[in-house]
Amino acid sequence: MATLHSAPRFTKIEGLKDTLAKALGDHLVEAIEAHGELLLHVKRDRVEDALRILRDNHEYQQLMEIAGADYPARAERFEVVYMLLSVTTNSRIIVKCRANEDTPVPTVTTLWPNAGWLEREVFDMYGVLFAGNTDLRRILTDYGFEGHPFRKDFPLTGYQELRYSEELKRVVYEPVQLAQDLRQFDFMSPWEGAEYVLPGDEKAATPPVAEPKTTAKPADTGAGAKADAKAAEKVAAKAPAKKKAATKKAAAKKPAAKKATAKKPAATKAPAKRKPAAKKKDAE
Repeated sequence: MATLHSAPRFTKIEGLKDTLAKALGDHLVEAIEAHGELLLHVKRDRVEDALRILRDNHEYQQLMEIAGADYPARAERFEVVYMLLSVTTNSRIIVKCRANEDTPVPTVTTLWPNAGWLEREVFDMYGVLFAGNTDLRRILTDYGFEGHPFRKDFPLTGYQELRYSEELKRVVYEPVQLAQDLRQFDFMSPWEGAEYVLPGDEKAATPPVAEPKTTAKPADTGAGAKADAKAAEKVAAKAPAKKKAATKKAAAKKPAAKKATAKKPAATKAPAKRKPAAKKKDAE
């Protein structure tokens, strides 16, 4: 039996762009509708006010996620992305603003308490500052970690590595030391043709042998009547010896059968019957 729900599986966003753009007013920079989603770009210093309007007036009650993005070529390289959900209308929208390393974004912990953890993650991974967040600390990396791993200019190998030292009985930080040079990948498909020789293809360019070796005669392969005769002699000479040895070993392994030593019970003689004594005749 199919279960029916009152809320639709997908909410159409037709007309939603104009409605929300009119509600945000001068807080909005641009509104983009693509791929069935609505993206609202708001001013950085107005992001708290814009999200408050969407929460209170348009029923976007839940802050589902705060993410970051890095575009190093831009003047304001970072984007802070807020993902909102309306439980009432089953609608999701995306709100974003731009920032830089030295331009803090107003915190939205005044609107959603879970924003504290999400802002800490964006700060840890990208280095974006959030003005008003009273607990802006690293959340995924360690306290002594340097740099922000999700930035495009962050090296793939990092600057330091940490390990537990048995001698010092604590975690220690050391500069990264690679056992081999960092390999550079060109992402070129070998089927399309690489500009260098791939490992294992060194022999592909060698010319074929002029006169390939053949084994036309049995003598070239080590076979023949003489070889067969010698093999037969060795088998005939060793086969009986192996059988005898095998039978001896098998006999030695078998335990000797124990003889039955049960004693027969001793025959008991029946007591001899006494003959009745002859009656003496009274002599007269």
